[in-house]
Amino acid sequence: MNNFPWLTLIVVLPISAGSLILFLPHRGNKVIRWYTICICALELLLTTYAFGYRFQLDDPLMQLTENYKWINFFDFYWRLGIDGISIGPILLTGFITTLATLAAWPVTRDSRLFHFLMLAMYSGQIGPFSSQDLLLFFIMWELELIPVYLLLAMWGGKKRLYSATKFILYTAGGSVFLLMGVLGIGLYGSNEPTLSFETSANQSYPVALEIIFYIGFLIAFAVKSPIIPLHTWLPDTHGEAHYSTCMLLAGILLKMGAYGLVRINMELLPHAHSIFSPWLMIVGTIQIIYAASTSPGQRNLKKRIAYSSVSHMGFIIIGIGSISDTGLNGAILQIISHGFIGAALFFLAGTSYDRIRLVYLDEMGGMAIAIPKIFTTFSILSMASLALPGMSGFVAELIVFFGILTSQKYLLMTKVLITFVMAIGMILTPIYSLSMLRQMFYGYKLFNAPNSSFFDSGPRELFVSISILLPVIGIGIYPDFVFALSVDKVEAIISNFFYR
Repeated sequence: MNNFPWLTLIVVLPISAGSLILFLPHRGNKVIRWYTICICALELLLTTYAFGYRFQLDDPLMQLTENYKWINFFDFYWRLGIDGISIGPILLTGFITTLATLAAWPVTRDSRLFHFLMLAMYSGQIGPFSSQDLLLFFIMWELELIPVYLLLAMWGGKKRLYSATKFILYTAGGSVFLLMGVLGIGLYGSNEPTLSFETSANQSYPVALEIIFYIGFLIAFAVKSPIIPLHTWLPDTHGEAHYSTCMLLAGILLKMGAYGLVRINMELLPHAHSIFSPWLMIVGTIQIIYAASTSPGQRNLKKRIAYSSVSHMGFIIIGIGSISDTGLNGAILQIISHGFIGAALFFLAGTSYDRIRLVYLDEMGGMAIAIPKIFTTFSILSMASLALPGMSGFVAELIVFFGILTSQKYLLMTKVLITFVMAIGMILTPIYSLSMLRQMFYGYKLFNAPNSSFFDSGPRELFVSISILLPVIGIGIYPDFVFALSVDKVEAIISNFFYR
């Protein structure tokens, strides 16, 4: 069983099972839904089995590796493998995608195509996290774009075509830089291309060339995990998308950019990273402040949550920029934690939109009386988003703080300054979270409305929100769930910077 291609199965299963949806009957909405959810759940079970029984935690090297020659002509391999950094995001992908298909229950228009696209996104999201080949990474990165574009353009809100076009322009423009960096690294210094991560990690480049590669990859990942000033596609996309798409966008797509920063920019280009990391720290602090102060000005509920997730991504960038064990661990924990919290907030925003059909916050108010269960879960998850102790957000941001302060790279004054500015950002976060809660749920606006007979959330929606809430609280109380996976690999990456 040791040579069984687990990862190939995990990557290929959703999209191949999804293509069978086209043979299901056209009218059978129920059949299609149940089929998709069963495939997602089966995939999640397979992933947990493969990672639980085939993965050794104390080994920082690649595991479950597979290496098949794919195209003979230019040495293109199908290389897959996981290690401590990618195991977290893959499990997060499985979890969030299963819940997002469950959240997409009300979608009835073209439901065959919708569920096929959900399953195709599943494959396209696990792909980048598990690929060990630069060109394969790029192909998986692109495979993810088309389903999102279609999901946006077909099931979005009023301005859906505008936001879908903006999304595809931004991300495809970023992917051009990614492709240039991949080809540059692959073709440098040898006649035949070397695209494997392991051989490129031991390669050393002239500093100027390494900086050029680094800038290319940085632009590509800055579009995906929005780093200011390339973040403007995110609020539009989130404002228009159907909320199940929003869960996938906030929970997983944003994390692909952060993962790429760790996996490619830190592992493959360490010299350039140690040059650029102060700038990453500065951009991260600016991003936390900027997004947290832009967020209260948004009328649209989903755009407000989108800006909050931009602000939370700032912590990940700072953790990556502080070249220290603690900082990088905190960044990985923040990747997982924000994946849960962001997805849950978008899900709750979408369900409350299903109830009242209002998008703008200043038209809402007094919903707590009509829908108490949604109100409770929304309050708890807003608290998690503003880093209440006992929730995962608090642990992640605290450990990023520790990572800055214990970093050996920066002077004490810069560390104190950056921490101080970040703390201001932490103060701004409760302002928009709590004002969002106040505008939506408190007051009397909808209480006197004639059509105030809403349904509270049913068992399906309660199930989704509670199953996101449990890992958030679990990681908050016992963060070693995530650290046990990543800590050895992180040490291996950081030691590259100090003992090279």
